Amino acid sequence: MSVSPATVSAWLDQLTPPPPPALHHRLRELLSADAHRPYADVPAVCLAAGEARLATLLAERATNRASALDLLAVDALVTYAFEAAADAPDTMERLAADSMIRIAEIPEAS
Repeated sequence: MSVSPATVSAWLDQLTPPPPPALHHRLRELLSADAHRPYADVPAVCLAAGEARLATLLAERATNRASALDLLAVDALVTYAFEAAADAPDTMERLAADSMIRIAEIPEAS
């Protein structure tokens, strides 16, 4: 049985396989405000950070090559949110439904 990391920051540092260095650095930046939060918050923190960055990118119409790292980071944050949520499978269905609704609403809010 593996031990869960204590915080969002520790979780990010323990990802296996680790993300490439540039992506890891960008994820750290996007999660910095919540790095101290407990590991149990990883799914919510990752989704919120991904949604926020996606909303900004869409509002700025920044979906070109120059924003590729941020687009990749958004994808990684959503993927990691569900990977972390797998530790509590009873929450997966609700997390999926809620995140689909919130992500689908982003273009309307932009």
